[in-house]
Amino acid sequence: MKSKFSKSMILMLAVCVSLAGCATKSSEPATEQVPNEKPAVEESTAFEGKYLVNTDYVKENASNENVLLIDARGEDVAKEGTIEGSIALKWQMISDVNGKTGDEMWGTILPPAELSEKLSGFGISKDKEIIVFGAAQNGWGDEGRIVWELCLAGFENVKMVDGGFDALASAGLNVVNVAMAPTPAEVVITELNNEHNINTEALKAGYDSFKVVDTRTDVEYEGKTLYGEANGGHLPGAILIKYTDLFNEDGLLKSNADIEAMFIAEGINKEDKVVTYCTAGIRSAYMELVLEMCGFENSLNYDESFYRWSAVNELEK
Repeated sequence: MKSKFSKSMILMLAVCVSLAGCATKSSEPATEQVPNEKPAVEESTAFEGKYLVNTDYVKENASNENVLLIDARGEDVAKEGTIEGSIALKWQMISDVNGKTGDEMWGTILPPAELSEKLSGFGISKDKEIIVFGAAQNGWGDEGRIVWELCLAGFENVKMVDGGFDALASAGLNVVNVAMAPTPAEVVITELNNEHNINTEALKAGYDSFKVVDTRTDVEYEGKTLYGEANGGHLPGAILIKYTDLFNEDGLLKSNADIEAMFIAEGINKEDKVVTYCTAGIRSAYMELVLEMCGFENSLNYDESFYRWSAVNELEK
C-alpha cells in the first residue's frame, strides 16, 4: 500500500510541474510573438508650410548667391544686431503711408509702378529666393506683412523664418551690427494679385458672408485705443484670435494641427471665407499666411484694417 501511495504522489507532482510550465509559456507578452512589429513614430509638432523655413534651412542656404535675406525689423533695429548678409526693409517702405492713418487706402501696398521702383532699389527680384525674418512673437508680424505684399506682387519663392531673428542668432548664424547695402536690380511689377486681400468697401458689402478675425490684443479688442485709432472697439461680431496665440513659448509657431484646432474651436472651418484684421494689416497679414498654410484657402487680409474701419464704420465694444 505504501509503495502504491508513493507512486501516486510522484505522478501527481509531475503533472503539476508540467501544467505550471505550460502556464508560464502562455503568459509571455504578445510583443515577443511579433518580432517584425515597428514602434510607433511620434507626429512632428513643427509647423510646416510653403511660406515658412526653419533655421537649419537658412544656415544651409544663406550664403547662396541666389538667396536674399531681409531683416523686416528695419535699419535702426538692424544696427543693434542683424544676420550677416541681410538687407533691412520695413513694410512701410513698400506701402502707401502718405496722409494720416484712417485715410482711405492708407498703409496699403503701393501700386505697381511705384512698387517696381522700390523693389528695384532694394534688389528684390523674382529670380532670387527671398527669405524674410523679423521679431516673431515679440514683434508685429512685419516679416509676414512683407511676404504677403511680395505674394501680391507675384513673387512665388518667398518665405519667412520660424522664430525670427532670435531663433537665427541662437542657431549660430553670424550676427553683425550693420545691414548689407542692397544691390539694385531691374524689377517690373505690372499688376497685383488681390486673391488674399480685401478692402473696406468689399468687406462692408459682403460682411455677413465672412468670418471676421481680430488679431490684436485683449485690451484693443475691448476698446482701448493705443495707436491713434479714430475710435475703440472691434468690428461687429469679430472673433478674437490674437497674433501671439499662433506661437509656442519658445517663439516658434504652434503645429499645423494645433492652429487648425484653435480656429475650429472658434467656429471657423476650412471652407469658410475668413477675413483677418489688426490695426494696420500687419499682424493680420502674418495670420492670413498661416491660415493659408493650414488649409484655410479662402482667407483674406484686410490691409486697411482697423485704422480705416474705425474712422468710417460702426464698431462693437
